[in-house]
Amino acid sequence: MRNISLTPNWLVRMLATASLGASLGATLSGCVPHSLESTEVGVRTVQFAVFGRTGVLSEPYPAGQTYFFLPVLNGWTVFDVGLQNLAMTQSPDSGARTGDDALNFKTSDGNDISVDVTIAWRIDPAKTPYLLQFVGSSRKEIEERIVRPVVRTVLRDVLNELRSEQFYDAGMRSEKAQQARGSAAHFLGPEGVLVDSVLLGEHRFNPAYEQVIKDKTVAEQEAARLRSESEAAAEQMKRELEVAKGDVNQTIETAKGEAQKARLKADSTYFQRDREAQALLAEAKSRTEGLKAQAKAMAGSGGHNMVKIKVAEALAGKPILFMPSAGGDLRTTNMNDLISRYAAMSAMGGSSPSQ
Repeated sequence: MRNISLTPNWLVRMLATASLGASLGATLSGCVPHSLESTEVGVRTVQFAVFGRTGVLSEPYPAGQTYFFLPVLNGWTVFDVGLQNLAMTQSPDSGARTGDDALNFKTSDGNDISVDVTIAWRIDPAKTPYLLQFVGSSRKEIEERIVRPVVRTVLRDVLNELRSEQFYDAGMRSEKAQQARGSAAHFLGPEGVLVDSVLLGEHRFNPAYEQVIKDKTVAEQEAARLRSESEAAAEQMKRELEVAKGDVNQTIETAKGEAQKARLKADSTYFQRDREAQALLAEAKSRTEGLKAQAKAMAGSGGHNMVKIKVAEALAGKPILFMPSAGGDLRTTNMNDLISRYAAMSAMGGSSPSQ
């Protein structure tokens, strides 16, 4: 009978564990380091696994660190998540592609136009596993497969709403660029691409039509300038009219003031002359009353005696020569009566009485 040697179960398990440990040690000793820069994100792909599933891991590896993986069992993809510029221009030396890469489309009024465009975009770090599975494994692939076609389509849809002359309006172009950025972000955001800005560069029409547009724009600017000058002249006339009104009002008020002064002066003069006239009238009345009283007094016997006295005083010391008049006779002349009449006529300013 043949002898059969049996190994205990615990010994078998120990040998298996030792063998696995040796294999693991050999495996770890073959790991390769993977370092990431500050703008890089890594995505690991499990290509072979004893335990677990294979494929792209859903969690990206953050920037700025170093990771160790076996080169055969794991795939490693690095994405640059920094800001990228996609320039699509007519110049072969400045764009992302050689040759004429500008955006060509028609305006809303049917004219052909070419516009240079620059797109600033970034890869969303959280979406890098998705991008690796469904879009591409590099920035260039992502740019060519989704960024470029989506942005150009969106820009055509937005910009062809403008009329030809509106492309000369910087404010209108900026507004449409912002609208295009919003639309592009709406479509590319879920795909893992962030659109920061859309910049519209030089635009070009057909040379003949472009000259027409320039001439029209110049004419509109000239019309606007003339309109502005006309409005400014009208405002100047209004200001001058207001100044003239002010001068007229000032002149009127000055004239009113002078008239008031003249009226007050006239009133004062009238009052003064009136008082003077009243005084003269009162004086004349007083003199008249005195003369009346004197005349009344003179009308009596006392007046005759006073006249006689005054005549006697006047004739005192004066020679008196009596000359007979024609047919007169001194013998029959009443000398007393003659002298009295003479004195009375002299006192009243009359001529000498005659016989």
